[in-house]
Amino acid sequence: MTIARIRALAVVGALFLAALVLVTVSIVKDKQTQTPGSTCAKGSVRVDSHLADAETIQLNVYNATDEVGLAKKVALELKQRKFKVDPEKASNDPLGKPVEGVAVLRYGPKMVGAAWVVRSYFLNEAVGEFDPNRQEETIDVVLGPSFKKLATETEQRLSLASAGRAVPPKGTCDINEA
Repeated sequence: MTIARIRALAVVGALFLAALVLVTVSIVKDKQTQTPGSTCAKGSVRVDSHLADAETIQLNVYNATDEVGLAKKVALELKQRKFKVDPEKASNDPLGKPVEGVAVLRYGPKMVGAAWVVRSYFLNEAVGEFDPNRQEETIDVVLGPSFKKLATETEQRLSLASAGRAVPPKGTCDINEA
């Protein structure tokens, strides 16, 4: 065996030993042993703040204004933007609550992140109504008297970027955080 071959084997052996030590240290020092959401306080509602794509978000659109047909018009526009929405079911708000401002978004724990995305289509001016007992995977969009139009795609992206990550409502715990 030549000296060059011995030197090459020594270098490969040293690299193998260094890699083995690095892997062992990484496994021993690993701090990610808990599953996401396992650090939630007892009694807190677990919510999903994952920002969903429009294609996966189911919407119900309701009108709380005096303008006839507004809900259907907005539902058609949201459908064109890839949301799951049935414009034929768009109607007046079934709860009949007065709405102030641009819009109200009603949603439950499974739709916190999705509501954050929908909110950006209203330039982050829509008010959220979180119901911890709501189990449906839908968001109710109730249009208010200040509603003029949906944001353009560029405006929506800028609004979403400026809003940052979805903020879980008080008394809740994000299942996506460790």
